[in-house]
Amino acid sequence: MIEIKDAIKEQNAEIARLIMMAMTDECCQYFCGEGYGLDDFYQMMSHLVEREDSQYSYKNTLVAMDGQRVVGVSVSYDGSQLHELRCAFIEAAKTYIGKDHTGMDDETQAGELYLDSLAVLPAYRRQGIAQRLLIATRERAHLLHLPRVGLLVDKGNPDGEALYTTVGFHYVNDNHWGGHPMKHLIL
Repeated sequence: MIEIKDAIKEQNAEIARLIMMAMTDECCQYFCGEGYGLDDFYQMMSHLVEREDSQYSYKNTLVAMDGQRVVGVSVSYDGSQLHELRCAFIEAAKTYIGKDHTGMDDETQAGELYLDSLAVLPAYRRQGIAQRLLIATRERAHLLHLPRVGLLVDKGNPDGEALYTTVGFHYVNDNHWGGHPMKHLIL
């Protein structure tokens, strides 16, 4: 039976891999400096998940568990804290992937719980786990007194967009992030 729980620090390696799955290898590589690759990006993400002051922190993560195995994640945070939380990413990127992302575009804003990453292991897909993670994320927004959940979905990901609209997300506007044209959806 799959359980949705708050993540713990010791799950950082599994969480980092799922975040990268959500981002796609192409997007992860886009963020890397010359001479750096996916292994470097993974090391950075593992470090960021362990931290409490990172947008990718285990503190911002819900996990779908099959026994002791992490099979899905939802990483979300208060959009008003983006710049504060992003400092950890900017600092780590210089060290782990050799690139300064100080001028990165904002993907969220105050007034929403931003769903940064949602991923489920391939063998566990189409079992309702992603929907359960989305519902738990909406509940987290209510607990934090945030009026909505927002996310960006790649325009080239119609399956992802269909999943989000099934749960009630709707289109707000277009965006561009991580080298890809995106849609901003809210719930």
